[in-house]
Amino acid sequence: MSSRTVKAVHGVQPVVADPADELAESARLRERERREALLESYGAAAFIDSADGARRRRVLLRALCHSFGSGVRVGVGVLVLHPQTFEIGDAVFIGNQTFLQGRHDGRCAIGAHTWIGPQSYFDCRDLELGEYVGWGPGAKVLGSEHTGDPLDVPIIQTDLVIRPVRVARWADIGVNAVLLPGVTVGEGAIVGAGAVVTHDVPDYAIVAGVPAKLLRYRKDPERRA
Repeated sequence: MSSRTVKAVHGVQPVVADPADELAESARLRERERREALLESYGAAAFIDSADGARRRRVLLRALCHSFGSGVRVGVGVLVLHPQTFEIGDAVFIGNQTFLQGRHDGRCAIGAHTWIGPQSYFDCRDLELGEYVGWGPGAKVLGSEHTGDPLDVPIIQTDLVIRPVRVARWADIGVNAVLLPGVTVGEGAIVGAGAVVTHDVPDYAIVAGVPAKLLRYRKDPERRA
């Protein structure tokens, strides 16, 4: 069966300012409503599969987040923990049933035009995704791990170490890939489907496997500087 090539859609769409009434409603809610009430309202709107549900999710998340761009699309069943720590850029797409687990003292920045596939999981305690990042469905990032010390208590009772995870602009993360705590994926890099990334990925590298290993570079060394 022959393949075919079609034009990109999400990554080339222009940013259109959100309607003034949405911006005003978000500002009013942020000023007048308690965060707990806004979170409860978002929980109800999260599973409404309609244009009105999508609008309500935008309005409520804009009121809750540290910053929230124009043209953001939030799918059905998207859950966000501690949204006040999130900075979401213009034209971001967040697919259905994605879970973004923030922390009260953390920071998560999602760059403009980033596309996040359905059923993805993010440990967002200290996470940055650059602009135009593609994130495959079901891919995951872990930003923390238990120390495992002392040995005479269950691991789950030991201290949690939070390590920053960074994905530079233009990178592409494959379906069901996993990024482990502390890794950086470089600009324009590709992480293969199902890969487990345990170490930093250089700019424009292609990695795959468990653990992920370098396959080749998309650019010659002299062009990567």
